[in-house]
Amino acid sequence: MPAHQTESHDGHTHRHGPGCGHTAVRHEDHVDYLQEGHLHHQRGDGVEEHRIEVSDRNPAGCAPDRGCAHHHGRRRQGEGEAQEREHRHEMVPHGDHMDHVHEGRLHHQHGDHCDDHGPLELVERE
Repeated sequence: MPAHQTESHDGHTHRHGPGCGHTAVRHEDHVDYLQEGHLHHQRGDGVEEHRIEVSDRNPAGCAPDRGCAHHHGRRRQGEGEAQEREHRHEMVPHGDHMDHVHEGRLHHQHGDHCDDHGPLELVERE
């Protein structure tokens, strides 16, 4: 099993691809789609659950980005599709935690600041 695959997503009826309505992101040598806090990879008729790996490009440690004041006090990193919709920060599985995407970067709420966990390449919708 590739390092980025966590499990198959059985029973997923939506077919991801260009124009499907979900945010497409470049992940290693392929494109995945963000859907309700999941990173989906369409493989034939099935969907795999992927995660962004912790790496030099996408570290998981404390890396304060003091320019993240846009969301301080408005929300806490965490669960909830409603929270995601309300604040328009899509959630992304990264290592053993969840980050959110802001201006093409993975951000992680950490105490009184936001950690920058590196770039996430968004793919233009066709």
